[in-house]
Amino acid sequence: MQLREDIRNIAIIAHVDHGKTTLVNQLLQYSGTFQEHEQVVDRAMDSDDIEKERGITILSKNTAIKFKDTAINILDTPGHADFGGEVERIMKMVDGVLLVVDAYEGTMPQTRFVLQKALEQNLTPVVVVNKVDRPNSRPTEVVDEVLDLFIELGASDAQIEFPVVYASAINGTSGEEPDQLEETMDPIFKTIIDYIPAPINNQDEPLQFQVTLLDYSEYLGRIGVGRVFRGKMSVGQQVVVMKEDGTEKSFRITKLFGFIGLDRIEIQEAKAGDIVAVTGMEDIYVGETICPKEHPEALPFLRIDEPTLQMTFLVNNSPFAGKEGKYLTSRRIQERLLTQLETDVSLRVDPTDSPDAFVVSGRGELHLSILIENMRREGFEMQLSKPQVIIKEIDGKKCEPVERVQIDVPEEYTGPVMEALGSRKGEMLDMANQGNGQVRLVFRVPSRGLLGYSTEFMTQTRGYGIMNHTFDGYEPVVKGQIGGRRQGVLVALENGKTTTYGIMHLEDRGTIFTEPGVEVYAGMIIGEHNRENDLTVNVTREKHLTNMRTANKDQTATINKTKEMSLEESLEYISDDEYCEVTPVSIRLRKKILNQNEREKAAKNKSKTD
Repeated sequence: MQLREDIRNIAIIAHVDHGKTTLVNQLLQYSGTFQEHEQVVDRAMDSDDIEKERGITILSKNTAIKFKDTAINILDTPGHADFGGEVERIMKMVDGVLLVVDAYEGTMPQTRFVLQKALEQNLTPVVVVNKVDRPNSRPTEVVDEVLDLFIELGASDAQIEFPVVYASAINGTSGEEPDQLEETMDPIFKTIIDYIPAPINNQDEPLQFQVTLLDYSEYLGRIGVGRVFRGKMSVGQQVVVMKEDGTEKSFRITKLFGFIGLDRIEIQEAKAGDIVAVTGMEDIYVGETICPKEHPEALPFLRIDEPTLQMTFLVNNSPFAGKEGKYLTSRRIQERLLTQLETDVSLRVDPTDSPDAFVVSGRGELHLSILIENMRREGFEMQLSKPQVIIKEIDGKKCEPVERVQIDVPEEYTGPVMEALGSRKGEMLDMANQGNGQVRLVFRVPSRGLLGYSTEFMTQTRGYGIMNHTFDGYEPVVKGQIGGRRQGVLVALENGKTTTYGIMHLEDRGTIFTEPGVEVYAGMIIGEHNRENDLTVNVTREKHLTNMRTANKDQTATINKTKEMSLEESLEYISDDEYCEVTPVSIRLRKKILNQNEREKAAKNKSKTD
């Protein structure tokens, strides 16, 4: 069996924030892929605005690095479970993985998730223990933790014999021992070339190319990125695409792109083992196989994990509709959602009985909130309902998604956290004292129970707790109400501007969300009530001036700092009878029924039926 020794295909996998993208940056820098005058920007692979702001990877991206005579195709994958669909597909394109683990945090829930996907594909692992320069780093214990995880996930004997390289990506140093690091990335390059298998050279056989990622260009249309598993492909070649339903469609390859550094370069031919981008077919989808006309033979279709969470996107019909956004019609929203489907295979968009509402399903809150954030930056206005988990029927039983939750928290806060997760039907799997005043708790909790918990968690732990969770499977539905908001809300009585005087008189009623001088409308949520019921309040009232002089001078009015909520917090916060109104400028919370009398009538009718 011939091998292509001049090429290696690897994916970099890790828990979020363990340093994957920074490591890729250093590999690009030290490989000599860039010319001397070219500058490598910080976290160059995170090209999207939101990726740069949040410091996370959302979309899988590929780059190619030349080290001596070997081309190394590196795929940077997201670290969040919500983008797990991306990680799974990437595993099909590569022959090995670089598992990056933080030398202090060790193995985390997402490390388990991504490693499990790699082991299922029987890929060869190389472990990089990153951030060894951190204070309190414990590289040797972390390697033992990784070994335990490999054994727990059922790795083969060959996979358990993984090589380990120690690095500090931010400083550009690496080495084979944690205390002997040098300013070079050569140890990582050499380990990749020595341990990751080279692709099979079967370029004389008929072509097989599988699409793993999609991209879109206004000039070239849809672009399929994938790997040539067998044979050769060239520009101008007539080929067929094998659809999931067994049908075939012919097309001509108009352009082929290879990768070098961060650039796409036009090429004329690609051989077995190459990772390339193809254009020429308008309706090509992830998982489909491109073959020659005379030899149509499809590769097994890629399995993509189903969505676990859904919410309704509605046309904005609040009194402030159209004041801040450019696009607000249902036609525009539908077009934008269908464009998103072109590249995001983990997303589903379904119409409803109303032409103004669409049910959008995704892999989690982060997955959907990134889409919403992108849309509002593009000028869209819309309303969103409370996120709901998707119930599936498995073997005749209704099942709901369950998540594995790992919490690192100071000892004194373990009681409230355990009590809160217990009330949300969480089951404790493990509790370990780290020895430095920190405790690590591991739970399995229904996804329903985690909706809206992160804000409460930060309050319980005074901001010192760290929570990570990842999808763990489906289990029979737990009966009864789980989670949800316990407090009621303060609702504006009438349209107008909020006043310092109005807010001052409401502070003992709860927490206020709006600053003074902000336009509000009747039915808009302006704060959280101290009690469980909703309270309609007048936040726009002003102090009436009289011509009577008082003996005591007016004191300067001072109010507490208002609570600001991010998009994710707002989505988690709302109840079933509320909407989150999103515009390019503002995020507002409101009641579905704005009129106070109608709202109270509907609440009475609901309590009667219940």
